[in-house]
Amino acid sequence: MNYKISFHERAKLSMEQISKQPPVTLEEARAQAEWLKNISISSDKKKRI
Repeated sequence: MNYKISFHERAKLSMEQISKQPPVTLEEARAQAEWLKNISISSDKKKRI
């Protein structure tokens, strides 16, 4: 990764990458959020003693 690039140039590159992605509907975003919520709850977390 080129660390000598300005914030503005990095933002421009990010926007170009995002524009190449297909659009996401609200229903898809909600489904993904629900899936992530279920995954985080079901994962085995270490309990503090």
